[in-house]
Amino acid sequence: MSVEIVKVTTKKQLKSFIRFNCELYKGNPYFVPDLYEDMLATLDKEKNAAFEFCEADYFLAYKGDEIVGRVAAIINKKANEKWNVSAVRFGWIDFIDDEEVSTKLLDTVEAWGRERGMHEVQGPLGFTDFDPEGLLIDGFDRVSTMATIYNYPYYGQHLERLGYEKDVDWVEYLFKVPEKNWDKAERLSVLVAKRYKLHVVKCDSRRVLAKKYGKALFELVNEAYSPLYGYSPLSEGQIKQFINSYLPLIDLRLISLVADAEDNLVGIGVSLTSYATALQKSGGRLFPFGWIHFLKPLFDRRPKRLDFLLMAVKPEYQSKGVNAMIINDLLPRYIEMGVVDIESNPELETNTKIQSQWEMFDKEQHKRRRAYKKELR
Repeated sequence: MSVEIVKVTTKKQLKSFIRFNCELYKGNPYFVPDLYEDMLATLDKEKNAAFEFCEADYFLAYKGDEIVGRVAAIINKKANEKWNVSAVRFGWIDFIDDEEVSTKLLDTVEAWGRERGMHEVQGPLGFTDFDPEGLLIDGFDRVSTMATIYNYPYYGQHLERLGYEKDVDWVEYLFKVPEKNWDKAERLSVLVAKRYKLHVVKCDSRRVLAKKYGKALFELVNEAYSPLYGYSPLSEGQIKQFINSYLPLIDLRLISLVADAEDNLVGIGVSLTSYATALQKSGGRLFPFGWIHFLKPLFDRRPKRLDFLLMAVKPEYQSKGVNAMIINDLLPRYIEMGVVDIESNPELETNTKIQSQWEMFDKEQHKRRRAYKKELR
């Protein structure tokens, strides 16, 4: 039976696109579903502020009446301009272990890109760095996180047979939380704070966090992440969207803000209680009853595992010990809460600055993921 590629044009097809990976990985203990409601908002061209500068279409692969694959074709115009490339991205790619399926999905993305004047393909990538990116190539026997992609080992084999090559790799770590704070981190934090007139911000209200520091927080991320692979600065619309969507969910115990003498942010660290188990038990749905599984991580005062979402330091303060101030602020809270381990977000393998901050931790580099590229001829 031949494979047919269909462009997503209806709400029913979009629902099928979003839920295909849940069907493909049904029963897999390491797969963590996307949150369905979040995916609807992300892929909706009217709701996602990334469409201010992105263009995209979504495609499903069918064999008869059965869906056997999916892929998104994306052009991030801002990223292309910033990095001086003409690249189409493929994202949200999943497929059964069938070369005809993977070939037709990626042929569709390549043709879509050529029609729009693109000269290369990159992926898996989303609209921006705040979407899941990178194909898992090591760590298939580890539970995924809510912010990352899980895929079967055969995905990489298919891409490489189709002529895709490594562009960049990310690594991920699992850290053990020590029994007590480090004296070295405490001493260094005091010295750095005194030398550069810095202080840790105490914030007791999410409303105050959003109102006073929300915009500055994401502007700092823009500055710190600017040199990183494929990054495109968040727009004003995206920043507003993220402030309204994510900051109300922040556990204030799990965020650290460092500011200068004028109370301008120079560094941030954001961690989050792991929602992996809640997403697995709910099947990635809040409604009608999935929300019950999110109550525990949402209100858990003593979570065992955290996801470290991001750390960002203003460029002029990098390599000056601000990271140590953030870790010294958060680590005693982790210890008091009884946290056992922390999972890092993907970090570029070449980003030695961010990796050096974890040197004092008992850690394991347990996952690796890759972005591929291919020239379009």
